[in-house]
Amino acid sequence: MNSTYFTRRTIRKYEERDIDSSLLEHILMAGTRSSTTGNMQVYSIVVTRDPEMKRKLAPAHFNQPMVTEAPVVLTFCADFNRFKMWCRQRDAEPGYDNFLSFMTAAIDALIVAQTVCNAAEEEGLGICYLGTATYNAGQIIELLELPSGVVPVATVTMGWPAEKPEQPDRLPLEAVVHHERYRDFTPEMIDDLYRAKEEREDSLQFIAENDKETLAQVFTDVRYRKADNEHFSARYLEVIRKQGFAL
Repeated sequence: MNSTYFTRRTIRKYEERDIDSSLLEHILMAGTRSSTTGNMQVYSIVVTRDPEMKRKLAPAHFNQPMVTEAPVVLTFCADFNRFKMWCRQRDAEPGYDNFLSFMTAAIDALIVAQTVCNAAEEEGLGICYLGTATYNAGQIIELLELPSGVVPVATVTMGWPAEKPEQPDRLPLEAVVHHERYRDFTPEMIDDLYRAKEEREDSLQFIAENDKETLAQVFTDVRYRKADNEHFSARYLEVIRKQGFAL
């Protein structure tokens, strides 16, 4: 079994060293071998290597430094544009301007994104997912000139690691795996499953720094607030509609 999965880290600092074009192509080719709904491959990957383009992309990602410091930035998009064009050029009328089609393409894009990340890490590269691709999708669409039918769903920075941070914590397997049927949780089970996470030194530091009583409050009151979630949800839904998917 490939041990990369058990040693992986999120890398936010990179060496000032480029990624060879042949290596990058190999990694992207690995991504295209991913599972895909109906063998349609309704996704696209926009590769950004030009420093000026990365500088322009940075505000859409809240100016996180890895956007400009990483040698490669990949924007993974749900893309029915290409497939619809193929259909029409072959006298077939596509019916993919709906929510199910967006979800199909978004799932395809995310599967490819993870496969690309796995392939990159196998080659010794480091990656970092950026959720801001959905927060500010409109800006990204304008900058990357994405046509109707194309919506960004994830961004990944990639480069040679210049750090070896601690591995991110993960919940125990029994927190996420259910056998045969979903087994709902009791309060006691929740306490057991989250105890190790809550007792970590960095978790206790987050609580203290944010003047909160529990780690959960850091998530709900500081990191992912209801008002912010609603704001960015409305923006993303509007972007999806503008790009041709009826919701």
